[in-house]
Amino acid sequence: MGLKDTLKAKLAPAKDKVSDLAQQHGAKIEHGLDRAARTVDEKTKGKYSGKIHSGAGKAKGALDRIAHKDDGTPPPSADGATPPPADGATPPPAS
Repeated sequence: MGLKDTLKAKLAPAKDKVSDLAQQHGAKIEHGLDRAARTVDEKTKGKYSGKIHSGAGKAKGALDRIAHKDDGTPPPSADGATPPPADGATPPPAS
């Protein structure tokens, strides 16, 4: 067993725990991200507003990916559309 396999085996329980916590407390974490972004934006007087909100959005996306990793369904994209299937097949048209 190589070093990479050993590390994966030892970190698997932590990964599962983080995923569970992200699922349970996702709303609180997102609220904290919004609050932190708002505070930093106020402190910088809006100078970096776009970058701050972009970073907060990326952090929320990462949180969604972590929280949804166990159930096998991909999180919705930023525009609310359902992402394409992982197998590359074209999804049927919406009716």
